[in-house]
Amino acid sequence: MADPMSQFEVKKLFELQIGGIDLSFTNAAFYMLLGVSLIIVFFGLAASRGKLIPSRSQSIAEIGYGFVANMVRSTAGEEGLKFFPFVFTLFFFVFFANMIGMVPYAFTTTSHIVVTGALALLVISIVIIYGLYKNGLKFFKLFAPSGAPFFIYLILVPIEVISFIARPVTLALRLFANMLAGHIMLKLFATFAAQLFAAALAGTALLGVVGVLAFAMGIAINALELLVAGLQAYIFAILTCVYLNDALHPSH
Repeated sequence: MADPMSQFEVKKLFELQIGGIDLSFTNAAFYMLLGVSLIIVFFGLAASRGKLIPSRSQSIAEIGYGFVANMVRSTAGEEGLKFFPFVFTLFFFVFFANMIGMVPYAFTTTSHIVVTGALALLVISIVIIYGLYKNGLKFFKLFAPSGAPFFIYLILVPIEVISFIARPVTLALRLFANMLAGHIMLKLFATFAAQLFAAALAGTALLGVVGVLAFAMGIAINALELLVAGLQAYIFAILTCVYLNDALHPSH
């Protein structure tokens, strides 16, 4: 059987070299493209068939829209709604990527630090660029809140700077680590159960009982991982809103 880490291997579907640069299309790119396509198709169909009495797909789309809008409004205020399209896209991209990864033999793009890292760097770049654009040098009040004694700034400013630099790191690592660890656990229990069942068929009945327990544990972990997949998309989006709020109101 394949080892638990083989499911994270990036493989080329077809090779493409342009000017000595490797632009090959991989399974990671395919599943990211699949996730984006599913989002467009789902919300496109839901919006194109809008009715006064909503259908099931329209209801789900409206609930998703309202959920993200309320998240942005409650975290970053009414002014934060200008970032609603970005947070909405980010939330559903992560959510669909996580859910696609739960399908057997599918590839989990969010289990790769390069993907989550790129998303986190995008978020923090928008925070810095928009914060400087809107507030100018006042944006740096984020690191030195007014009203504190001078000697406190000697301690506070370095702590705030390190905390700010750590934001994209923790944002990327949290999503990456949760998805990676969860899928490794699923693979381990599935492999363990299969090996125990094979041993039971070879004549060791007791191992079959243990195999049933391992299989049941795998189902329980699978259910938990479904919850984690949705929860991690929510955490990524709401932390994005918190960071955007700092760009909108750095002195708060």
